[in-house]
Amino acid sequence: MVLSDKTIVLGVTGSIAAYKAADLASKLTQAGAKVEVIMTEAATEFVTPLTFRSITGRPVVTKMFELASEYSVEHVALAEAADIVVIAPATANTIAKLAAGIADDMLGCTVLATEAPVVIAPAMNVNMYQNKVTQENLDKLKARGFTFVGPGYGRLACGDMGLGRLVDVDEILGAVCQVLGRKGDLADKRVVVTAGGTQEPVDPVRCLTNRSSGKMGYALAEAARDRGAEVVLVTAPCALGKPYGVEVVDVATAEEMYGAVKKAVAKADVLVMAAAVADYRPVTVSKSKIKRQQAVSLSLELERTPDILGQVKGKFLRVGFAAESDNLVANARQKLKDKHLDLIVANDITTPGCGIGADANQVVIIDPSGKAEKLPLLPKKEVADRILDRVAKMLAKKR
Repeated sequence: MVLSDKTIVLGVTGSIAAYKAADLASKLTQAGAKVEVIMTEAATEFVTPLTFRSITGRPVVTKMFELASEYSVEHVALAEAADIVVIAPATANTIAKLAAGIADDMLGCTVLATEAPVVIAPAMNVNMYQNKVTQENLDKLKARGFTFVGPGYGRLACGDMGLGRLVDVDEILGAVCQVLGRKGDLADKRVVVTAGGTQEPVDPVRCLTNRSSGKMGYALAEAARDRGAEVVLVTAPCALGKPYGVEVVDVATAEEMYGAVKKAVAKADVLVMAAAVADYRPVTVSKSKIKRQQAVSLSLELERTPDILGQVKGKFLRVGFAAESDNLVANARQKLKDKHLDLIVANDITTPGCGIGADANQVVIIDPSGKAEKLPLLPKKEVADRILDRVAKMLAKKR
Protein backbone atom coordinates (compact mmCIF):
# COMPACT_ATOMS: atom_id res chain seq x y z
CA MET A 1 0.00 0.00 0.00
CA VAL A 2 2.88 2.37 0.77
CA LEU A 3 4.08 2.12 -2.86
CA SER A 4 0.75 3.06 -4.43
CA ASP A 5 0.86 6.29 -6.48
CA LYS A 6 4.47 6.99 -5.51
CA THR A 7 6.97 8.26 -8.09
CA ILE A 8 10.05 6.07 -7.85
CA VAL A 9 13.18 6.92 -9.79
CA LEU A 10 15.05 3.68 -10.48
CA GLY A 11 18.70 4.12 -11.37
CA VAL A 12 20.29 1.19 -13.20
CA THR A 13 24.07 1.11 -13.58
CA GLY A 14 26.58 -1.02 -15.44
CA SER A 15 26.61 -4.32 -13.58
CA ILE A 16 25.79 -7.84 -14.74
CA ALA A 17 23.09 -7.69 -12.04
CA ALA A 18 21.26 -5.07 -14.12
CA TYR A 19 18.89 -7.77 -15.38
CA LYS A 20 17.50 -8.10 -11.84
CA ALA A 21 16.48 -4.45 -11.95
CA ALA A 22 13.85 -5.42 -14.52
CA ASP A 23 12.17 -7.64 -11.91
CA LEU A 24 12.37 -4.81 -9.38
CA ALA A 25 10.78 -2.38 -11.85
CA SER A 26 8.03 -4.91 -12.55
CA LYS A 27 7.17 -5.44 -8.89
CA LEU A 28 7.18 -1.72 -8.14
CA THR A 29 4.87 -1.11 -11.10
CA GLN A 30 2.54 -3.93 -10.06
CA ALA A 31 2.35 -2.37 -6.59
CA GLY A 32 0.95 0.82 -8.10
CA ALA A 33 4.10 2.94 -8.27
CA LYS A 34 5.04 5.20 -11.18
CA VAL A 35 8.54 4.03 -12.05
CA GLU A 36 10.90 6.37 -13.89
CA VAL A 37 14.03 4.54 -15.02
CA ILE A 38 17.40 6.21 -15.55
CA MET A 39 20.07 4.03 -17.13
CA THR A 40 23.75 4.85 -17.27
CA GLU A 41 25.50 4.33 -20.58
CA ALA A 42 27.20 1.20 -19.19
CA ALA A 43 23.87 -0.24 -18.04
CA THR A 44 22.56 -0.25 -21.61
CA GLU A 45 25.31 -2.72 -22.51
CA PHE A 46 23.68 -5.29 -20.21
CA VAL A 47 19.92 -4.58 -20.57
CA THR A 48 18.11 -2.59 -23.24
CA PRO A 49 16.01 0.48 -22.39
CA LEU A 50 13.14 -1.19 -24.26
CA THR A 51 12.96 -3.81 -21.50
CA PHE A 52 12.21 -1.20 -18.86
CA ARG A 53 9.91 0.82 -21.09
CA SER A 54 7.84 -2.31 -21.76
CA ILE A 55 7.62 -3.06 -18.03
CA THR A 56 6.88 0.42 -16.69
CA GLY A 57 5.04 1.93 -19.64
CA ARG A 58 7.27 4.98 -19.23
CA PRO A 59 10.09 6.40 -21.38
CA VAL A 60 13.57 5.50 -20.14
CA VAL A 61 16.19 8.22 -19.65
CA THR A 62 19.63 7.25 -20.95
CA LYS A 63 21.20 10.57 -21.92
CA MET A 64 21.55 13.99 -20.34
CA PHE A 65 20.09 15.75 -23.37
CA GLU A 66 17.51 13.46 -24.91
CA LEU A 67 14.82 15.37 -26.76
CA ALA A 68 12.38 12.45 -26.59
CA SER A 69 12.27 12.65 -22.79
CA GLU A 70 9.95 14.96 -20.88
CA TYR A 71 12.86 15.49 -18.47
CA SER A 72 15.45 16.29 -21.17
CA VAL A 73 15.73 20.05 -20.71
CA GLU A 74 15.20 20.71 -17.03
CA HIS A 75 17.49 18.19 -15.35
CA VAL A 76 16.07 18.77 -11.89
CA ALA A 77 12.49 18.01 -12.91
CA LEU A 78 12.89 14.28 -12.30
CA ALA A 79 14.64 14.95 -8.99
CA GLU A 80 11.74 17.11 -7.84
CA ALA A 81 9.13 14.57 -8.94
CA ALA A 82 10.70 11.68 -7.04
CA ASP A 83 9.26 10.35 -3.79
CA ILE A 84 12.33 8.12 -3.55
CA VAL A 85 15.40 7.32 -5.65
CA VAL A 86 16.51 3.68 -5.82
CA ILE A 87 19.81 2.70 -7.43
CA ALA A 88 19.94 -1.03 -8.08
CA PRO A 89 22.44 -2.28 -8.98
CA ALA A 90 24.93 0.38 -7.91
CA THR A 91 28.50 -0.14 -9.10
CA ALA A 92 31.64 0.98 -7.30
CA ASN A 93 32.07 3.63 -9.98
CA THR A 94 28.58 5.07 -9.45
CA ILE A 95 29.00 5.05 -5.66
CA ALA A 96 32.34 6.88 -6.01
CA LYS A 97 30.82 9.53 -8.26
CA LEU A 98 27.88 10.07 -5.91
CA ALA A 99 30.23 10.39 -2.92
CA ALA A 100 32.22 13.03 -4.80
CA GLY A 101 29.10 14.88 -5.99
CA ILE A 102 29.88 14.33 -9.66
CA ALA A 103 26.91 15.06 -11.92
CA ASP A 104 28.14 14.16 -15.40
CA ASP A 105 25.11 12.01 -16.27
CA MET A 106 21.37 12.10 -15.64
CA LEU A 107 21.56 9.78 -12.63
CA GLY A 108 24.21 11.89 -10.92
CA CYS A 109 22.25 15.09 -11.64
CA THR A 110 19.08 13.58 -10.23
CA VAL A 111 20.66 12.35 -7.01
CA LEU A 112 22.49 15.62 -6.46
CA ALA A 113 19.33 17.66 -7.04
CA THR A 114 16.75 15.57 -5.20
CA GLU A 115 15.52 16.05 -1.66
CA ALA A 116 13.90 12.60 -1.74
CA PRO A 117 15.46 9.70 0.21
CA VAL A 118 17.95 7.55 -1.68
CA VAL A 119 18.24 3.76 -1.39
CA ILE A 120 21.34 2.09 -2.85
CA ALA A 121 21.84 -1.63 -3.52
CA PRO A 122 25.53 -2.22 -4.31
CA ALA A 123 26.76 -4.92 -6.69
CA MET A 124 30.44 -5.45 -7.49
CA ASN A 125 33.49 -7.67 -7.13
CA VAL A 126 34.31 -8.57 -3.53
CA ASN A 127 37.74 -6.91 -3.67
CA MET A 128 36.24 -3.74 -5.10
CA TYR A 129 33.65 -3.69 -2.33
CA GLN A 130 36.21 -4.27 0.43
CA ASN A 131 38.66 -1.73 -0.99
CA LYS A 132 39.34 1.07 1.48
CA VAL A 133 38.30 3.73 -1.04
CA THR A 134 34.92 2.10 -1.63
CA GLN A 135 34.33 1.74 2.10
CA GLU A 136 35.15 5.42 2.61
CA ASN A 137 32.70 6.34 -0.15
CA LEU A 138 30.00 4.20 1.46
CA ASP A 139 30.61 5.87 4.82
CA LYS A 140 30.31 9.32 3.24
CA LEU A 141 26.97 8.51 1.67
CA LYS A 142 25.65 6.85 4.85
CA ALA A 143 26.59 9.98 6.78
CA ARG A 144 24.51 11.98 4.31
CA GLY A 145 21.47 9.84 5.05
CA PHE A 146 21.58 7.41 2.14
CA THR A 147 20.15 3.95 2.90
CA PHE A 148 22.15 0.89 1.81
CA VAL A 149 20.70 -2.57 1.36
CA GLY A 150 23.29 -5.29 0.86
CA PRO A 151 25.44 -6.39 -0.75
CA GLY A 152 24.86 -10.08 -0.20
CA TYR A 153 27.34 -12.90 0.14
CA GLY A 154 27.69 -15.55 -2.55
CA ARG A 155 29.20 -16.51 -5.87
CA LEU A 156 29.98 -13.49 -8.03
CA ALA A 157 30.04 -13.14 -11.81
CA CYS A 158 33.84 -13.28 -11.78
CA GLY A 159 33.72 -16.66 -10.01
CA ASP A 160 34.86 -15.37 -6.62
CA MET A 161 32.93 -16.01 -3.40
CA GLY A 162 32.28 -13.11 -1.06
CA LEU A 163 30.34 -9.91 -0.44
CA GLY A 164 29.26 -8.16 -3.60
CA ARG A 165 26.07 -9.81 -4.87
CA LEU A 166 23.00 -7.72 -5.44
CA VAL A 167 20.54 -8.72 -2.70
CA ASP A 168 17.22 -10.33 -3.57
CA VAL A 169 14.65 -8.02 -5.14
CA ASP A 170 12.24 -8.62 -2.25
CA GLU A 171 14.86 -7.29 0.16
CA ILE A 172 15.25 -4.13 -1.93
CA LEU A 173 11.46 -3.77 -2.00
CA GLY A 174 11.40 -4.09 1.77
CA ALA A 175 13.98 -1.34 2.13
CA VAL A 176 12.03 0.95 -0.20
CA CYS A 177 8.79 0.34 1.71
CA GLN A 178 10.46 0.94 5.06
CA VAL A 179 12.00 4.23 3.93
CA LEU A 180 8.75 5.48 2.39
CA GLY A 181 6.79 4.51 5.50
CA ARG A 182 9.03 6.21 8.08
CA LYS A 183 6.46 8.90 8.81
CA GLY A 184 3.44 6.59 8.77
CA ASP A 185 0.67 6.42 11.36
CA LEU A 186 2.66 3.91 13.45
CA ALA A 187 5.87 5.93 13.50
CA ASP A 188 7.69 5.73 16.87
CA LYS A 189 5.53 2.77 17.90
CA ARG A 190 6.86 -0.67 18.84
CA VAL A 191 4.77 -3.52 17.46
CA VAL A 192 5.32 -7.16 18.44
CA VAL A 193 3.88 -9.76 16.07
CA THR A 194 3.84 -13.53 16.44
CA ALA A 195 3.62 -15.87 13.46
CA GLY A 196 3.75 -19.51 12.36
CA GLY A 197 2.78 -22.73 14.09
CA THR A 198 4.71 -23.81 17.17
CA GLN A 199 6.26 -27.27 17.27
CA GLU A 200 6.06 -29.41 20.41
CA PRO A 201 8.66 -32.23 20.29
CA VAL A 202 7.72 -35.87 20.74
CA ASP A 203 11.25 -37.14 20.13
CA PRO A 204 14.33 -35.73 18.29
CA VAL A 205 12.54 -36.23 14.95
CA ARG A 206 8.79 -35.85 15.48
CA CYS A 207 6.66 -33.04 16.84
CA LEU A 208 3.06 -31.94 17.35
CA THR A 209 2.29 -28.91 15.22
CA ASN A 210 -0.34 -27.41 12.91
CA ARG A 211 -0.70 -26.27 9.30
CA SER A 212 -0.03 -22.57 9.85
CA SER A 213 2.14 -21.08 7.08
CA GLY A 214 2.97 -17.89 8.97
CA LYS A 215 1.82 -15.75 6.02
CA MET A 216 -0.67 -13.68 8.02
CA GLY A 217 1.82 -12.85 10.76
CA TYR A 218 4.56 -11.97 8.29
CA ALA A 219 2.13 -9.76 6.36
CA LEU A 220 1.29 -7.94 9.59
CA ALA A 221 4.97 -7.46 10.44
CA GLU A 222 5.71 -6.01 7.00
CA ALA A 223 2.61 -3.80 7.04
CA ALA A 224 3.54 -2.40 10.47
CA ARG A 225 7.08 -1.73 9.22
CA ASP A 226 5.67 0.09 6.19
CA ARG A 227 3.70 2.37 8.52
CA GLY A 228 6.82 3.45 10.42
CA ALA A 229 6.74 1.05 13.38
CA GLU A 230 9.67 -0.65 15.03
CA VAL A 231 8.69 -4.29 14.58
CA VAL A 232 9.66 -7.44 16.43
CA LEU A 233 8.53 -10.66 14.75
CA VAL A 234 8.50 -13.70 17.03
CA THR A 235 8.18 -16.58 14.62
CA ALA A 236 7.82 -20.33 14.83
CA PRO A 237 9.46 -22.33 12.01
CA CYS A 238 8.05 -21.58 8.55
CA ALA A 239 9.25 -21.45 4.95
CA LEU A 240 9.01 -17.68 4.51
CA GLY A 241 11.96 -15.33 4.04
CA LYS A 242 12.79 -12.94 6.86
CA PRO A 243 11.22 -9.50 6.29
CA TYR A 244 13.68 -6.66 5.72
CA GLY A 245 13.91 -4.09 8.50
CA VAL A 246 12.21 -6.28 11.09
CA GLU A 247 13.81 -7.76 14.20
CA VAL A 248 13.18 -11.50 13.90
CA VAL A 249 13.20 -13.79 16.94
CA ASP A 250 13.13 -17.48 16.01
CA VAL A 251 11.40 -19.89 18.39
CA ALA A 252 10.06 -23.42 18.10
CA THR A 253 7.83 -24.33 21.06
CA ALA A 254 4.98 -22.52 22.79
CA GLU A 255 7.16 -22.16 25.88
CA GLU A 256 9.92 -20.50 23.85
CA MET A 257 7.40 -18.18 22.20
CA TYR A 258 5.97 -17.27 25.60
CA GLY A 259 9.42 -16.29 26.87
CA ALA A 260 10.28 -14.33 23.73
CA VAL A 261 6.97 -12.43 23.76
CA LYS A 262 7.31 -11.52 27.45
CA LYS A 263 10.73 -10.06 26.69
CA ALA A 264 9.68 -8.28 23.49
CA VAL A 265 6.62 -6.50 24.95
CA ALA A 266 8.61 -4.76 27.67
CA LYS A 267 8.44 -1.49 25.70
CA ALA A 268 5.71 -2.41 23.23
CA ASP A 269 2.72 -0.37 22.14
CA VAL A 270 0.97 -3.26 20.41
CA LEU A 271 1.04 -7.07 20.57
CA VAL A 272 -0.54 -8.94 17.66
CA MET A 273 -0.76 -12.69 18.30
CA ALA A 274 -1.17 -14.13 14.81
CA ALA A 275 0.75 -17.33 15.60
CA ALA A 276 -1.02 -20.67 15.79
CA VAL A 277 0.22 -21.78 19.20
CA ALA A 278 -0.15 -25.46 20.04
CA ASP A 279 -2.56 -25.91 22.94
CA TYR A 280 -0.93 -29.14 24.14
CA ARG A 281 2.52 -30.72 24.35
CA PRO A 282 3.78 -34.17 25.35
CA VAL A 283 4.45 -34.51 29.08
CA THR A 284 7.52 -36.62 28.32
CA VAL A 285 9.84 -36.11 25.36
CA SER A 286 11.84 -39.15 24.26
CA LYS A 287 15.59 -38.47 24.11
CA SER A 288 15.97 -40.95 21.24
CA LYS A 289 13.87 -41.60 18.15
CA ILE A 290 10.82 -43.71 18.89
CA LYS A 291 11.04 -46.79 16.65
CA ARG A 292 8.05 -48.17 14.82
CA GLN A 293 7.18 -51.70 15.93
CA GLN A 294 4.49 -54.00 14.58
CA ALA A 295 1.35 -54.50 16.70
CA VAL A 296 2.48 -51.87 19.17
CA SER A 297 0.45 -48.70 19.63
CA LEU A 298 1.79 -45.42 20.92
CA SER A 299 0.07 -43.34 23.56
CA LEU A 300 1.09 -39.79 24.37
CA GLU A 301 0.17 -38.02 27.59
CA LEU A 302 -0.37 -34.34 26.88
CA GLU A 303 -0.40 -31.22 29.02
CA ARG A 304 -1.46 -27.64 28.36
CA THR A 305 1.02 -25.15 26.94
CA PRO A 306 1.21 -21.56 28.26
CA ASP A 307 -1.72 -19.33 27.33
CA ILE A 308 0.48 -16.56 25.90
CA LEU A 309 -2.26 -14.08 25.04
CA GLY A 310 -4.05 -14.71 28.32
CA GLN A 311 -0.94 -14.36 30.49
CA VAL A 312 1.05 -11.61 28.78
CA LYS A 313 -0.54 -8.32 29.78
CA GLY A 314 0.48 -4.69 30.01
CA LYS A 315 -0.40 -1.17 28.92
CA PHE A 316 -0.05 -2.12 25.26
CA LEU A 317 -2.90 -2.98 22.88
CA ARG A 318 -3.48 -6.72 22.51
CA VAL A 319 -4.85 -8.14 19.27
CA GLY A 320 -5.75 -11.81 19.05
CA PHE A 321 -6.74 -14.22 16.29
CA ALA A 322 -9.42 -16.89 16.37
CA ALA A 323 -9.35 -19.65 13.76
CA GLU A 324 -12.70 -21.40 14.05
CA SER A 325 -14.54 -24.20 12.27
CA ASP A 326 -18.00 -23.35 13.65
CA ASN A 327 -19.82 -20.56 15.49
CA LEU A 328 -17.20 -18.13 14.22
CA VAL A 329 -18.40 -14.84 15.65
CA ALA A 330 -19.76 -16.26 18.91
CA ASN A 331 -16.55 -18.15 19.69
CA ALA A 332 -14.40 -15.15 18.78
CA ARG A 333 -16.45 -12.83 20.99
CA GLN A 334 -16.06 -15.24 23.89
CA LYS A 335 -12.27 -15.35 23.38
CA LEU A 336 -12.18 -11.56 23.20
CA LYS A 337 -14.02 -11.35 26.51
CA ASP A 338 -12.14 -14.12 28.32
CA LYS A 339 -8.71 -12.73 27.45
CA HIS A 340 -9.69 -9.06 27.81
CA LEU A 341 -8.43 -8.20 24.33
CA ASP A 342 -8.61 -4.87 22.53
CA LEU A 343 -9.39 -6.50 19.21
CA ILE A 344 -9.85 -9.98 17.79
CA VAL A 345 -9.63 -11.19 14.20
CA ALA A 346 -11.65 -14.30 13.39
CA ASN A 347 -11.58 -16.49 10.31
CA ASP A 348 -13.46 -19.62 9.33
CA ILE A 349 -10.88 -22.33 8.54
CA THR A 350 -13.47 -24.33 6.58
CA THR A 351 -13.86 -21.62 3.91
CA PRO A 352 -12.18 -22.78 0.66
CA GLY A 353 -9.37 -20.64 -0.78
CA CYS A 354 -8.52 -18.65 2.31
CA GLY A 355 -6.96 -18.96 5.73
CA ILE A 356 -4.32 -21.56 6.52
CA GLY A 357 -1.62 -21.74 3.85
CA ALA A 358 -3.45 -19.45 1.40
CA ASP A 359 -2.36 -16.02 0.19
CA ALA A 360 -5.81 -14.59 0.90
CA ASN A 361 -8.04 -14.44 3.94
CA GLN A 362 -11.61 -13.56 4.82
CA VAL A 363 -11.91 -12.32 8.37
CA VAL A 364 -14.25 -10.71 10.84
CA ILE A 365 -12.78 -7.99 13.07
CA ILE A 366 -14.48 -7.65 16.45
CA ASP A 367 -13.92 -4.86 18.98
CA PRO A 368 -14.50 -4.90 22.76
CA SER A 369 -18.10 -3.72 22.33
CA GLY A 370 -18.78 -6.89 20.34
CA LYS A 371 -19.29 -5.02 17.06
CA ALA A 372 -18.20 -7.21 14.15
CA GLU A 373 -16.88 -5.99 10.79
CA LYS A 374 -16.81 -8.66 8.10
CA LEU A 375 -14.21 -8.11 5.40
CA PRO A 376 -14.44 -9.59 1.90
CA LEU A 377 -11.87 -12.08 0.65
CA LEU A 378 -8.64 -10.08 0.41
CA PRO A 379 -4.91 -10.71 0.01
CA LYS A 380 -3.36 -11.20 3.45
CA LYS A 381 -1.26 -8.06 3.00
CA GLU A 382 -4.44 -6.04 2.57
CA VAL A 383 -6.08 -7.78 5.52
CA ALA A 384 -3.02 -6.80 7.58
CA ASP A 385 -3.46 -3.14 6.63
CA ARG A 386 -7.17 -3.24 7.49
CA ILE A 387 -6.30 -4.59 10.94
CA LEU A 388 -3.59 -1.99 11.45
CA ASP A 389 -6.01 0.76 10.39
CA ARG A 390 -8.03 -0.15 13.46
CA VAL A 391 -4.93 -0.40 15.64
CA ALA A 392 -3.69 3.04 14.54
CA LYS A 393 -7.06 4.63 15.39
CA MET A 394 -7.08 2.98 18.83
CA LEU A 395 -3.56 4.23 19.54
CA ALA A 396 -4.57 7.74 18.46
CA LYS A 397 -7.48 7.65 20.92
CA LYS A 398 -5.16 6.54 23.73
CA ARG A 399 -2.97 9.58 23.07
